[in-house]
Amino acid sequence: MGFSLFASSQIPHCSSTFSQPSPASSNHRPAVILPGLGNNSGDYQKLEQTLNGKYGVSTVVAKVSRIDWLRNAAGLVDPNYWRGTLQPRPVLDWYLKRLHDAVQEAKELAQGKTLSLIGHSAGGWLARVYMEEYGFSHISLLLTLGTPHLPPPKGVSGVIDQTRGLLYYVEKNCSKAVYIPELKYVCVAGRYIQGARIFGESNPNVQSAVPVNGSQPVPEAAIVNAAAATSSTPNTTTLRARFIGQGYKQVCGQSDVWGDGVVPEVSAHLEGALNISLDGVYHSPVGSDDELRPWYGSPAVLEKWVEHLLN
Repeated sequence: MGFSLFASSQIPHCSSTFSQPSPASSNHRPAVILPGLGNNSGDYQKLEQTLNGKYGVSTVVAKVSRIDWLRNAAGLVDPNYWRGTLQPRPVLDWYLKRLHDAVQEAKELAQGKTLSLIGHSAGGWLARVYMEEYGFSHISLLLTLGTPHLPPPKGVSGVIDQTRGLLYYVEKNCSKAVYIPELKYVCVAGRYIQGARIFGESNPNVQSAVPVNGSQPVPEAAIVNAAAATSSTPNTTTLRARFIGQGYKQVCGQSDVWGDGVVPEVSAHLEGALNISLDGVYHSPVGSDDELRPWYGSPAVLEKWVEHLLN
């Protein structure tokens, strides 16, 4: 079992519980940000500036543009796409090259220190592919934000694997998550909205698939307001919840579960990792609002997980 940690839904009013070093005196590991599917490097500019300026974490964003993602269409001519057995190479060669370039840039800043990888959405599982291919002796932290780590269950009616086999490849071929001094996996999930079934009422008893009451071992220092995790929003079935629920179902096989509006909470956690769930957190920087709809990189949300970059 992995570790689980829950934080309060009062994101706009949270405060940091650790010291915030000045950039000039920073000895923290440099970090590389891996953009998610459809995002470009500019979407992470504010997060990069906050990590550099407020927390003293030298940060490099892998260079990705939105049009770059059209390269993935090359997978359509691969028979494995239609069989649902697609592999990261060659269709994602371009992304892994951009990631490697960013890592090399960060290593120059590291001056012998190890690095942190921050993978948003698909960037999280692509980081795992990268680490498997290039090694991870120079990486001491993989922190993922709203990453769909787990492939959808097979044999569920109405579920089509949107990655056409890529996540099955990751599950089979990439190293398992660990949380040890040499290498720590930290998986952050958002609980922004609970999905609903397309027909009928949502099940009011459905909550997170991750235990709230400490049934998994949790590091003593990592317990934060566990009781607040199930109280994000009222359990009302709306058209929006039904629409979101159909998206969740394609990822995890269930509609009426919590998630960040795109990725279900249960899919964003990994066995063996330190798993964190944050209430009120939206999936993407695109369409987010730091006050009304904060995403993983919004300043007040960042305070909830940045300590892992500083340790």
